[in-house]
Amino acid sequence: MKNISSITTNYKTNHKKICEVRFKVFVDEQNVPEELEIDGFDDDATHALILLDDKAIGTGRILSDGHIGRVAVLKEYRGQGVGKLIMKMLIEWAQDNYLQSLWLSSQWHARGFYIDLNFTCTGEKFEEAGIDHIKMTRKL
Repeated sequence: MKNISSITTNYKTNHKKICEVRFKVFVDEQNVPEELEIDGFDDDATHALILLDDKAIGTGRILSDGHIGRVAVLKEYRGQGVGKLIMKMLIEWAQDNYLQSLWLSSQWHARGFYIDLNFTCTGEKFEEAGIDHIKMTRKL
């Protein structure tokens, strides 16, 4: 993909672009209720944002406790390395900030993506927002 760029940012600066991606993926595509999508943790998170010609196509966030979440890539850009780029940015941020481990709640169908990034399934499958998930962890 030409003209792709990636930035690590905060929510206040880029909330419009972050929300555009997340709402298209989670609310519109996966029918997650809007009130669950906005959970109050965005202001405390560091966000990865992937842009193509200044259009947001992917995002994800990490909290200071190593919790990665809200990883989303617009449908037409999946399978092209955008998700891996987001995760690489979040993992690098964690390493730069001396975190010892990472954790996330993967949608069940996406767990292989995270296994490829050296995450391990921990615990049992559970449902959140009508979607099966599993907790996954990774030591740094």
